[in-house]
Amino acid sequence: MNKFDKLKFLYLLTFFLGFLNSKAQDRKAPSYPLITHNPNFSIWSNTDELHSSTTTHWTGADHSLLGLIHVDGSIYRFLGKEEPDYKTVLSTSDEASYTVKYTESAPSGEWTSNTYAAEGWKSAGTPIGDDEKQVKTLWKSNDIWVRRSFNIANTAGINELFLKMNHDDNIEVYLNGKRVFEKEGWTSTFQYYPINKSDLKNGQNVIAIHLANTAGGRFLDFGLVDKQKSNGAGIRLAKQKSVEVTATQTVYDFTCGKVDLKLSFTSPLLMNDLGLLSRPVSYITYTIKANDKKTHSVKVFLSASSNIAVYKPSQEVTAQKYSTAKLSVLKTGTVEQPVLEKGADDMRIDWGYFYVAAPKTSKAVQFITSSKNAADAFRKGITASTASRGKSLALNTVIPFGTVGQTPVERFIELGYDEIYSIQYFKRNLRPWWNTSGRETIEGQLTDAATQYREVMKKCDAFNKTVYSEALQSGGKEYAHLCVLAYRQSIAAHTLVKSPEQEILWLSKENNSGGFINTVDVTYPSAPLYLIYNPSLLQGMLNGIFYFSESGRYPHPWAAHDLGTYPLANGQTYGEPMPVEESGNMIILTAAIAKAQGNADYAKKHWKTLTTWADYLTKEGLDPKKQLCTDDFAGHLARNANLSVKAIVGIACYAQIAEALGEKETARKYRQIAESMVPKWMEMADAGDHYALTFDDKNTWSQKYNLIWDKVLGLDLFPQKIYDTEIAFYLKKQNRFGLPLDSRKAYTKNDWILWTATFAPNREEFEAFVKPVYNHAIQTESRVPLNDFYDSNTGIRENFKARSVVGGFYMKLFADKLKGNQAGIPMHQAPSNY
Repeated sequence: MNKFDKLKFLYLLTFFLGFLNSKAQDRKAPSYPLITHNPNFSIWSNTDELHSSTTTHWTGADHSLLGLIHVDGSIYRFLGKEEPDYKTVLSTSDEASYTVKYTESAPSGEWTSNTYAAEGWKSAGTPIGDDEKQVKTLWKSNDIWVRRSFNIANTAGINELFLKMNHDDNIEVYLNGKRVFEKEGWTSTFQYYPINKSDLKNGQNVIAIHLANTAGGRFLDFGLVDKQKSNGAGIRLAKQKSVEVTATQTVYDFTCGKVDLKLSFTSPLLMNDLGLLSRPVSYITYTIKANDKKTHSVKVFLSASSNIAVYKPSQEVTAQKYSTAKLSVLKTGTVEQPVLEKGADDMRIDWGYFYVAAPKTSKAVQFITSSKNAADAFRKGITASTASRGKSLALNTVIPFGTVGQTPVERFIELGYDEIYSIQYFKRNLRPWWNTSGRETIEGQLTDAATQYREVMKKCDAFNKTVYSEALQSGGKEYAHLCVLAYRQSIAAHTLVKSPEQEILWLSKENNSGGFINTVDVTYPSAPLYLIYNPSLLQGMLNGIFYFSESGRYPHPWAAHDLGTYPLANGQTYGEPMPVEESGNMIILTAAIAKAQGNADYAKKHWKTLTTWADYLTKEGLDPKKQLCTDDFAGHLARNANLSVKAIVGIACYAQIAEALGEKETARKYRQIAESMVPKWMEMADAGDHYALTFDDKNTWSQKYNLIWDKVLGLDLFPQKIYDTEIAFYLKKQNRFGLPLDSRKAYTKNDWILWTATFAPNREEFEAFVKPVYNHAIQTESRVPLNDFYDSNTGIRENFKARSVVGGFYMKLFADKLKGNQAGIPMHQAPSNY
């Protein structure tokens, strides 16, 4: 290579790397929050360009919002994608029952061919799996082989052939003896995979499948579909210029031919106003102006899928159009309405009703079609409803903007959800907070939201600026960005209701991690966000656990792990207790509430229970027996040094509460217990240049994130030497996307990293921990709502998404605010530690 060629190569390489970097910087989030209220009403965009993918529920199921704009006869798509129209070739069980042949012993011979005799194979109804409530044939072994014979009359009439499958987990698929698909892993809903239609023949065909279970559940349902030709001809793509994420809004800017469109999604989750926080209404705002100094005829179209109100797309829905005094309204929900009849992790709501409403002053035109015909109806100018009952319907709204010039014109639309009943709490069905009385209506909420639109938007704008500026001052630009990303996600993993005892219940769903409701070791990392903006909500995260013990329903001398499986809070459903973990969590968080509120009134209500838990920690906490901690994915561990820290801190927190309540002797006693444990801990955990993961193995290490409360709550138990030693050691262990959780594997938890970073001694070292976490958020290949558990080398998620624990990102800000508050500075004006 000559000198010129080398220079040319270096130039092209620099340009390419710069291009990649610029594209990475264009990303603001792994997934963008659009509609965020609770685990049921939660819609996201998983691509950086809003029109590059169908919008989804946090679980990944399609919850389609489609946005088109008509400008002087040209149509541009700016939101979502047209839903594909699939015609059934071979039904899945959600459409019609079918049978297969199967064996659980490895077959010999050409078992995939259509001439194979399958002697000795059993007949089975479908679907197949290990959940007897969901399947017709139980399968509980590690492997299953399945054959399905069927006839096709006319393969020439098929446009594009796709496998339609829901499988758990590793799968190989053969069509007439040819392997046409394989995948490691599992799905949670039906997915569509293209295959060559030439492999299908007229007459008899056979699909043969080998399914291997490697972990978790077992499931199989499959068929074939024909993807129909799109009706979206003539629809162009808008040019997305930018996207910004704030605490309560996600805002996009587009060029749509001769006009510019600013599109804002606002979920007004303001925690100082529980009525507004609980109102299940989000806004979509369109602001349009000409970009060429001329005027243009404009109208905007929104199509919202009825699948937003179903568990599975196979469920039949009804839909209707009606008006109130101030609104035009579309409404949809399932025919069956199984209110609070089931609980699960990978579940969407299929009771209650989804609404799309527009102020009558906007002169909106609304109509209902099938989803597959929605875009074509707008393209052709059709506004008559063509459906009121069926599957996958579309709620369509056209807003005429008339003639638009250089002066911006703004209109908004509302999306709402009425769950009727939100939570079952010890066998009693509870209404959502906004309708605790049972006398409110969703139409009233939609009307109030429309009437208060300007006021609400001003509040959101002011709050967005406050959150960002305070986080920026506390931890820097990248820290502030992470806090913004965490805000709506954490809140939207909760539901607000009032207990029969008239207490706040702010109940989390342990998203993508078991689906448990009100999990204590999910509350624990989430807490800093709520301690800052409304500690009464953190009380609402503890109230149910206190009630569970104090009512006698949970008789153990330690705190429960959870209250059930969302939305059924009828008692713990997790397989085993985490006695030191959850008892320590409850005491520490109660002490944190006392600090944030400036009094221990809440602790006083539960003093007897707190005492029981503190005594348990005194007996069992210093050198814990083999048990799970919050990092349960890592398995059981004995002599866990970080868990021991939690117990010691928990005992000292109990002493701190006692002091605040005037219980001087009790405070002195438990403070001495905690202090006496610290030198023992140091001796057992000391591994020279760090402190070990377990007391019996000095060749291990772990993040001691539980130490942060010693600093934040001013307990002053552990000498500074421990913090300095650990931080220095951690800085040598960092990987591309963060500090590993411990020495066992490369995976990490970003909430714990930010807790650990908070006891770094200076801003430079704090930011050294934050930067890899920030890089993960904007570079990870895992395009899901911010995931907290991932490989620190690759950035690919191990599990988990959309969880509330990212509220823990606010630990640094809480620490700074609490420090300022103790100095007599109001919480919202607290300075940075650095």
